[in-house]
Amino acid sequence: MSPSSAPRRPGEPALAALGLGGPDPDPADASPHTFPDGGRWRVEIPSVEGPEALSAVLTEAAALDVPVHRVSQGSGVWMLTDAEITEMVRAAAERDVELCLFTGPRGTWDTGASTRTDSRGAGLRARGHDAVAGCVEDAVRATSLGVGCLLVADEGVLWTLHRARTRGIIPADTTLKVSALIGPVNPAAYAVHEGLGADSLNVPSDLTLQHLTEIRRVSGAPMDMYVEAPDDLGGYVRMYEVAELIRRGAPLYLKFGLAKAPSIYPSGLHLRETVLSTARERVRRGRLVLDLLARHGADGGMSPLGSRLPGELRRFACPAD
Repeated sequence: MSPSSAPRRPGEPALAALGLGGPDPDPADASPHTFPDGGRWRVEIPSVEGPEALSAVLTEAAALDVPVHRVSQGSGVWMLTDAEITEMVRAAAERDVELCLFTGPRGTWDTGASTRTDSRGAGLRARGHDAVAGCVEDAVRATSLGVGCLLVADEGVLWTLHRARTRGIIPADTTLKVSALIGPVNPAAYAVHEGLGADSLNVPSDLTLQHLTEIRRVSGAPMDMYVEAPDDLGGYVRMYEVAELIRRGAPLYLKFGLAKAPSIYPSGLHLRETVLSTARERVRRGRLVLDLLARHGADGGMSPLGSRLPGELRRFACPAD
């Protein structure tokens, strides 16, 4: 979907006939940015917690004809064996899908009880040197097994891993994805995360359309957004806004979470049936949104399958050795 195109807006013909039509979109609100392949949106299926869940997602995606550019996992590298990671890398590569795994300890899984207080304390970040070290250990291990994308929930970890890839400690083409747990909510913060090394940034699903436009005036770094957010991220469902989210937020990864679904982090055999059923339903939610875009003539502009790199981004200078 190009900034100049005019897809049909939800309900607009009927509302216009009743004298209730909305104003035309302002072309100045449209994002001028794209992915390096020229696409304006990609599809991500989150919460893919292991090889079996990945197989379920890929099978369901084939059955429902849902294009998938990226799958991401939330439990963390440390919750997978080397054999499981290797199997996921192989399966994702066979379908030319980017695999993104979460790094290391974070607030609710260590001594960070302050995250449960009203003030939320330090948030869901890596507490102390040892937590950062755990994230780096996960990053080195995962990339050595072929994982090309790492999910981070701490600014210090982000900067550390960015420096690590500039030094060759992890592969230079590793992409770093900022978690929705710390997603920036204003243009200045978004630009700071880009400078720290973010290649893709989750933003909270409650940002307004105007907020997306404001961000795009200062940064072209790819944005990730839950079209449907899990309950612990607000439970928002924004399906009818997807065309406008793309118009304002491109380049944009459309993520399909599930409201009213049990938490599955950290995942394991005790949650197997929930993990698999919710994985399949996330793909189905994706099909619903793609059908909606098609009905409104707004389904153009998708990146080619297999695309993963973010293009040239602005970084802070790394300190000299």
